[in-house]
Amino acid sequence: MTDPRPGIDATLAELIDDFDLLEDWEQRIEYVIDLGRGLEPLPDADRIEANKVPGCAAQVWLATERTGDGRIRFRADSDSAISKGNVALLLKLFSDRTPTEILDLDAKAALDRLGLPQALTRQRANGLNSMVGRIREEALRNR
Repeated sequence: MTDPRPGIDATLAELIDDFDLLEDWEQRIEYVIDLGRGLEPLPDADRIEANKVPGCAAQVWLATERTGDGRIRFRADSDSAISKGNVALLLKLFSDRTPTEILDLDAKAALDRLGLPQALTRQRANGLNSMVGRIREEALRNR
């Protein structure tokens, strides 16, 4: 059975196309916040210290599970609209991927191409990098 989900490169290309339609950083941030509004609520059982992402300005939780076919599924939430949007964007890219797919993507280059780090305050950009680092750690742990 083939995977119905587009590959990580196709998903990134789709995000790049979406971001390219946006004229300025304010529209990009609003788009990211809208992505966050679409996140499934994270159960209270996953809002534990072990799932907190350190280095974020806001509280961010990232829960991980391994699927039967070796993929990693991420679920996340934040108490900040921008951080929640950033997490939603990262989940769109990385959730339900194999550890190899996750590790093979140059996340910094991808986010730079979207223009996202430049649109964020330094503290929020650092938090975004912390989220990516946590996702990569999970991929390393599960490969």
